[in-house]
Amino acid sequence: MKVVVDLSRCEGYAQCAFLAPEAFRMHGEEALMYDPSPDDAWRDQVLRAAAACPVQAILVDRLGARHAPAETWPS
Repeated sequence: MKVVVDLSRCEGYAQCAFLAPEAFRMHGEEALMYDPSPDDAWRDQVLRAAAACPVQAILVDRLGARHAPAETWPS
């Protein structure tokens, strides 16, 4: 699973850090830190976190690396 956060769009609401702390955490009050390749065991939590983002700043590759080579992912 691949995760990308548009940090220019993120407004620090921290819903993602609350719903998927294994993949997202706040550094200070406004800076989001995230794991771009979280373990597939956390897939449901990461998808919920992406859906809960008020500004839709989180993109998740739902296919996973085993279905598509990295070079085919859009940039």
